[in-house]
Amino acid sequence: MYQYSQGKHNTQGHKAIPEGCYEEEQGRKGFFGPVSHLIKPEASTKWTNIEGPLRPHLYDLVEMKYQLGKWHRLFFNSDVAIYSCWNEVTDLSHASNVLPSLRNADGETLYFCHAGSGVVLTEYGLLKFKTGSYINVPKSLHHTFVFHEKTQFIIIESMTGLYREPERGMVGRNAFYDPASFGKPDLEEMHQLKKEKRVTSTEISVKRLDVMTEFSYDSCVYDTVGWKGDYFPFTLHIDDMMPMMSHRVHLPPSAHTTFAANGFVVCTFLPRPIETDADALKVPFYHQNIDYDEVLFYHAGNFFSRDNLHANMMTLHPAGFPHGPHPKAFAAQGKKTFTDEVAVMIDSVKPLQVDIGLNEVELVNYWQSWMKK
Repeated sequence: MYQYSQGKHNTQGHKAIPEGCYEEEQGRKGFFGPVSHLIKPEASTKWTNIEGPLRPHLYDLVEMKYQLGKWHRLFFNSDVAIYSCWNEVTDLSHASNVLPSLRNADGETLYFCHAGSGVVLTEYGLLKFKTGSYINVPKSLHHTFVFHEKTQFIIIESMTGLYREPERGMVGRNAFYDPASFGKPDLEEMHQLKKEKRVTSTEISVKRLDVMTEFSYDSCVYDTVGWKGDYFPFTLHIDDMMPMMSHRVHLPPSAHTTFAANGFVVCTFLPRPIETDADALKVPFYHQNIDYDEVLFYHAGNFFSRDNLHANMMTLHPAGFPHGPHPKAFAAQGKKTFTDEVAVMIDSVKPLQVDIGLNEVELVNYWQSWMKK
């Protein structure tokens, strides 16, 4: 549609906002679609009360009661499910180390390592991971984790299709991350680990419709001697991502898309220089993400757009909820030249349901954090 405007102050978005005014972005398709910018005398978060299901939510996953090794579901719909999981160190001191394997026949499994490190045995070879690694295990590939230290995963399960690289348009194939930086499975290294540590796996738990079926074998299921193709597990570490940015004006979250899937995207926010133009907005803009429910997991650093947050917290901002930086963050913009936060965002087209177990760790007054004190 042709762009049209009325009133004053119709300039480049996120720039030259008049003193004492606020910009609100209203856009479709999660920043990928039609968009307008409104200049208002007050922030769109000026509410005095919110009653109903569009209240935002903040959860402290540090306070969750975990059963080690279990996927604790957090959010879900028919396209995506999000879990948190803690795992103990794998003890390889036995004469024979028989380790269990998992095969997810429900969907694609994307692990994000919030804390810890280790390796993954797969039919395609060994993958290494550490804090800050994504581990992408395509549907129905069995795999076994060996944890070098206590490890926490955020698990993002795509129920209706493969994870794929985002469209990069005119910035080209190497933008944000170069596919050459994917960690690829090493078959020889896996067989060497099996031999040196006497590791074997003769049982596979297969997840289908959230019910487990147990398969047992006489010999190790990791017996591949060769393979070729473009369907295999891989890793991607945050250190190998190069955030796209403009030194002059704030870019939308869509510029930080790491993986796309059917019905949702996964974005990674990383440390970067703050915009340098004197009249540029230097904090995330107020917006209505009209078509997407937005989940944000705070991994590390100083979360400069929010108050009273720490790592291992998670927020849910439903579609239709206007939001943006907290008042103190907005007032303090310009005092920093660099962001040092790392966060993972999942934007879902279909509304997300909250698992009942999360209620125990919700900070119920989170919606009040935008109100001026």
